[in-house]
Amino acid sequence: MELYHSQEITELAKAMLRVQAKLQPALKDRENPFTKSHYATLNSVMDACRNALIDSGVWLVQHPVPVEPGYLGLITKLVHTESGQWQSSLLVMPLPKADPQGYGSALTYGRRYSLSALIGIVSEDDDDGEAASNGSRGKRDAKGKAPLPQQKQNPPSQDGTSLHPSLSAMPKLDGISYEAVNTTDGKLCIVAKGDTRSKKQLLMQAGFKWSEERKLWWRYADAA
Repeated sequence: MELYHSQEITELAKAMLRVQAKLQPALKDRENPFTKSHYATLNSVMDACRNALIDSGVWLVQHPVPVEPGYLGLITKLVHTESGQWQSSLLVMPLPKADPQGYGSALTYGRRYSLSALIGIVSEDDDDGEAASNGSRGKRDAKGKAPLPQQKQNPPSQDGTSLHPSLSAMPKLDGISYEAVNTTDGKLCIVAKGDTRSKKQLLMQAGFKWSEERKLWWRYADAA
């Protein structure tokens, strides 16, 4: 059987524990127009782990490899820069179409799911597989059941604040509006928008954290 990790992985495992302790939530930042469900793009998944990997000295590389015709082969590899210890995974998936568009769609889809699985970013079945599947858009399953919809972002109110019950507990700050968004682990996040720079201390007191990757203040809706 092909080896998917170095002989020793102790140092890599220690580094990955630090990575997982610092992971950001991967926001569902895109809607599939055919299934009307939200999913996390590759950019969102990368934002969730990029700084944690760099700070812990772990190099991430993803690259396609030759496999049988009509299929995409994708290697995702983590390397501990100090010890050289490594771990990898191989994804083989059918191409939706034998053209550059189909290859690109499958590559993007494969990269984010392989990365999520290897690092430990929780991701639900969000129906975005339609983009790299056989084109069955919005169809029912073999038992005739429609797929369960994902929770959508709530529409903003007239003052720019998303209409969600959890937002009633947010502090009323001049120039600040809030929006409820979902993460790939099924949790609800509150994002603060507007004149956040001058309200930094007040937002921190309310449990918000600054995301350097996304340049925004956020907190889990159920945070104490």
